[in-house]
Formats: sequence, structure tokens, C-alpha cells
Amino acid sequence: MTKHGFTLFVFFSAVASTTCRDEQDFCESKVCNEREFKQNHFYTNEKTYGEIPLTLSHRLLDALPLDELDGPVSRPVRGCVFSGSRPTPLKEPLTLAAASQDVLRNILDLNESVIQNEEFVLCVSGGKLFPGSIPLAHRYGGHQFGYWAGQLGDGRAHFLGEYTNRKGERWELQLKGSGKTPYSRSGDGRAVIRSSVREFLCSEAMHFLGVPTSRALSLVVSEEPVWRDLFYNGNVIKERGAVVLRLARSWFRIGSLEILTRTGELDVLRTLLDFIIEEYFKSIAMNDPDKYVVFFSRVVNETAHLIAHWMSVGFAHGVCNTDNFSLLSITIDYGPFGFMESYDPNFVPNTSDDEGRYSIGAQANVGLFNLQKLLEALKPLLTSDQLSQCRQTLREYSQTYQQRFHELFKAKLGFLGNQETDSYVIAFLLKLMEDTGADFTMTFRQLSEVTMSQLQTGSIPPSMWALSDLLSHEYFRDWVQLYLKRLSRMESDSDAARQHRMQGVNPRYVLRNWMAESAIRKAEKNDFSEVALLQKTLTEPFVEQEEAERAGYSSKPPSWAQQLRVSCSS
Repeated sequence: MTKHGFTLFVFFSAVASTTCRDEQDFCESKVCNEREFKQNHFYTNEKTYGEIPLTLSHRLLDALPLDELDGPVSRPVRGCVFSGSRPTPLKEPLTLAAASQDVLRNILDLNESVIQNEEFVLCVSGGKLFPGSIPLAHRYGGHQFGYWAGQLGDGRAHFLGEYTNRKGERWELQLKGSGKTPYSRSGDGRAVIRSSVREFLCSEAMHFLGVPTSRALSLVVSEEPVWRDLFYNGNVIKERGAVVLRLARSWFRIGSLEILTRTGELDVLRTLLDFIIEEYFKSIAMNDPDKYVVFFSRVVNETAHLIAHWMSVGFAHGVCNTDNFSLLSITIDYGPFGFMESYDPNFVPNTSDDEGRYSIGAQANVGLFNLQKLLEALKPLLTSDQLSQCRQTLREYSQTYQQRFHELFKAKLGFLGNQETDSYVIAFLLKLMEDTGADFTMTFRQLSEVTMSQLQTGSIPPSMWALSDLLSHEYFRDWVQLYLKRLSRMESDSDAARQHRMQGVNPRYVLRNWMAESAIRKAEKNDFSEVALLQKTLTEPFVEQEEAERAGYSSKPPSWAQQLRVSCSS
């Protein structure tokens, strides 16, 4: 670092540390929870644009304590759940690189023509606010790679507000890459095209695969320079800034509760937990003395189901920290994720994960670790008997996960009913795939396309390249006989019905890293055609599509794909 750069660093650190003591004392002395103060003190309506037909609300502000201090100065924060924080507009000119028609129509009740409005582009990139928006940054902590990391929070994201659509669904809107907040630490609050394209495409792809996930409305890119050390090796490069507007039923995560227990803010912990249960777990009675036990049980079960669903489509999250695990058990915070190509339980999509802690085969165990940390966060609010009940729920996590995994993979193989040998048939196939390096997605897809007669005779067409790889295994014929015997027991079933059923759960297209990388390289040159093609393809992942086939999206990955590396840097 240059002398000039070092001087700047020391200067800002000194300012932050001096300010923190005053701010912390002030924040602890009085918690702001009156809407009038929040609106008048933090925000005016001068930046809102009333012609966009999307009005947001803020239940959170009425129920949860807010940091009284305004501004993006990085600092420790106490006594609150959110801090007021304005987005920092991207430098113009701006380009709306992509938008989800499904989110526009079916979540936000907007006409597709709205994307032609320049003010819409400003609103979804942080340049202006939607009517009713009061931007906030969420305070949370987390265990990162197994170690407590302290205060984390929304370091480059701004929660804009909540929209209730015509179906009565509530969706929380958030900008990612929209500038500094009190939780930015040494970061610049920005995201780059590279990571933003991946997040936009993957969140939408996961939704259409049927996996619980956050959604993405839009991707806006600019010419604003953002400097990143891609692989943390000292090679800093200039990239371009981008913002994704993403949506979820809730952005609360395990780390939202952990930070409050760790700092001894038990009153705030109870307030937040009661709010989460009342708003997002409506089947739990608020007057139930065991409501926290029921809540924990629900999160344990749904987390097990979510991870089993990840496994069924070959998805590895890449950074399964507690600050990235949703309390509503949806997939959030897409970073160095990856869809497994050659079947390998040790597949690690994140090159920053040197020890393979978050390999695809370790995700279920990591889920258990994260749930243990959730229980530690809840412990101060539980009686000894309630704590024992929660521990018993944790002991049942493995069985819950295995049962859901079993159900999903039975469906992938087209099985109806239950047979004692089902688990063995599934495990046998996965072992053959591991030994041969067979492609995960296309092995199951091609099993849904091949006929029983072709399997019986071994006359698998060369175009079924994934199954052809399996043919080389000395025990493949043994597995085929077991598989066909299992199918024959379904007397009322037909081969055509089996194929149709399997093709409904085995995608032909997933967002492979090489596909995303190809789109990113073009996007960095202002060519968003492949982003659009992938978006279109991934909205119907189970249907064979002519354009996708021409692009090679169901073909063997190109040789250069093996050299791709994805890190936490974005």
C-alpha cells in the first residue's frame, strides 16, 4: 500500500473509532421506534418518484428498534435491528441489462412496459426511491467457515420496503451493490457485473427448478469503476459496478439472532424473535408457551428439506455461513455457488474454501452446525425442558434430511411406492457416477429419456453422452438389472408415464459455471444477449429448447470450463 493510501486508511479508521463511542452511547441511551421520527429524521420524499406504480410499506419500522444514527460510516452498532442508510446511486449512464418478467407480473403486479421508463431504472438501481420506501441496512452477525466473525450486516445492500401484491403475498425488496452502510467495514458497498449476473440468473433459475429461493427483479450495470482482487493474490483489476434488485419473503437469517445473543441484547432478541414468528410463522400461536420450541423445530425441518433439494439438483451454495442461512429456509446470498457437473461429493465451487468445508457432500452436516448455532442463540429464552426438546429435534435432523433426500431421488429415478431396495439402488447409481465422473444433471435427465428396452439391450444412443460414460463401468449392467426389476414392480405404470414423470423433476438445463462465465464475458462488453438467452432457457429447465441446444447447454461442457475458478470476491 502506498504512503498516501496508508494515511487515508488511518484517517478514516480514527474517525470511525471516535464516532463509534459517541454513537454507541447515544444508541444505547434511547431506542428509536416511532415512525414519525424515523421518517422525518432520516428521509424526505424529495427522491421518490410517484409515477412508478409500486408503493412500499414498512411493518418492520413499527415493530423493531432502529439505529438512531444516520450515514454510512462503518461502526459497531448496538441496541437495534436496522440502521437507516441511503443507497449511493451508480454513476450514469445506466443500462438495464435484464429484468424478470415473472417477477414483474406475478409478484409486483407491474406491466412489462414499465422497464422502458428511465425512472424505473433509477429506482431499481438506487438512484431514486419507490414511493413509501425508507431504505435500511440490516444488522446481523455470523459464523464464517466455522468461526464467530462478529458484526457483519448488510455491507452493500439496502432494504427498501415491503410490497403486498394482489394475491396478498408480502415481498421484501432489497438492492444489492447499492453502496456503503454502517456494516460495510472496509468494503466499498459495491457489486460487480460478474457476481451480479450470477446472482440474477441463479436466483431465477432456482425458482424455476422448484427450489425455495430469493428472486431477482432486475440487473442494472454502469460504467462506474470498481476495483477487485479476484483471487486474493494481489492482482487488483478494474471491473464495472452493478446492482441487482432482489426479493424475498424475509431476509432474516440465523445471524440476525446470533448477534443479539452474543452482545447480551436479550430484550431486542425477544422482540425480534416474536416479530419473526408472528409475521412469518403464522401457524404458531403467539400465546403458546412453547412457541420458540415450535419455531426451532420448523426451522430444523425446513432447513433439512432445503439442503436435500439443493442436493437433488446438484447445487452447492459455496458459502454456508450462518449469516447466509435464512430463517425461512430459502436460498439466499448467491456468491461462489456452483452446479456440480461430474458427480463428486467433494465438489467445492468456492476457490476461497481451501479446506473444502462447504463441499457439496458436506452441506447437510454444515446445516446441522448452523442449526446448533441457532439453538445457542435461542438458549437464553428457553427453559431447561424446552432446551431439551430442541436438542431432541436436532438429533432428528439427520433422519429428516435422509428421508427427504430419499424421496427426491426416488422421484428422479421414476419410482412409485416404496421398496426396501430403493436406497441401495440410489446409492449404487451414485457410486457408479462417482467412479466414472458421470455428469450429474444429464445422467438423470438421460435416464428419463432412454427407454427400458434400450437399457435392457445396452443400445444407448451416442447422443446420450452421460449414460455412455456410465457404460464403461464394470457394474453398470448389474445396476441396470436392479433398476429394471424395480420398475417392473410398478405394474400399473408404463414406460411413457415413467419418462414423463422423470422429465418433470430432472432438468435438462442448469446454470453451469461455464454458461454463466460465457454470459459474463459478453456482458462486460455490453452484450447482454447471452444473459437473455440463459434467462429464457432457465425459466423452463425441464423442456428441451432449440436455442439452448444450439448453444450447447445440454452438451458436454467445453474443455475450458475445467479451468474456471469462482471466489468470494465480488
